[in-house]
Amino acid sequence: MEINHRRCISCRKIAQKSEFWRIVREHTDHTIVLDQGMGRSAYLCPTADCLKAAQKKIASAESSKPPSPIRFTRPYISASPPLP
Repeated sequence: MEINHRRCISCRKIAQKSEFWRIVREHTDHTIVLDQGMGRSAYLCPTADCLKAAQKKIASAESSKPPSPIRFTRPYISASPPLP
């Protein structure tokens, strides 16, 4: 991968870092926040399909724990297709 390229955790697409949402799990309450926080992060395409797939992957990884809600801290959703 070239510098500043990242991979979507859902669809595995490689693109510029600026084309993705950056998600981070908060240490205190284990919620997943968008484009805020420090530490290890992952990148996600700003589409409804990738968001749904990521939520399923997170839920299956945490099947023994309560699901982690994803909080959006910036108005990215208005630029993407609406979620059903």
